[in-house]
Amino acid sequence: MTSKFKTSSDSEIILTELMQPNYSNFSGKIHGGFILSLMDKAAFACASKYSGQYCVTASVNRVDFLNPIEVGELVTMKAQINYVGNTSMVVGIRVESQNIQTGEIKHCNSSYFSMVAKDEKGKNVKVPGLIIRNNNEMRRFLRSIKRLKSSNERDQEFKLENFNPDLYKNHLDSYNIKFQY
Repeated sequence: MTSKFKTSSDSEIILTELMQPNYSNFSGKIHGGFILSLMDKAAFACASKYSGQYCVTASVNRVDFLNPIEVGELVTMKAQINYVGNTSMVVGIRVESQNIQTGEIKHCNSSYFSMVAKDEKGKNVKVPGLIIRNNNEMRRFLRSIKRLKSSNERDQEFKLENFNPDLYKNHLDSYNIKFQY
């Protein structure tokens, strides 16, 4: 049985891995898909640790690759719960790389994974509430609420049955497009 409320510290996961040549892309940098795979593992571990349940990835919000990662660098992923709903959680992940020789640390990526807790039959299961302990945790929680609300509003606005192209055509004049209908 999971506890009724937990702190984000109860969810913290740190994964560190040495970047090897077989993880690189054609330009010799670490392949973004490999980093996404590691991030998904970190999100799974974080959400499962927090909820005490098997968790699945429901969505990934915005992945910006800020700095390239080189072969031979150490990559560290820091993950923690930023938001909880009834059965879902938002896991914030920060990716940093460290040059082993110089000690230089680069922020390479931050992303947000929405995870859903499942029971042994695959049904959604309630997750513990989140204890907010400081202003930064409150900021992260509120940012997640705003992100979820914005996503839901965008989905509704552009749902096929709601979409009215006449409302948007004049806004597209400055874009590199041409209408042929």
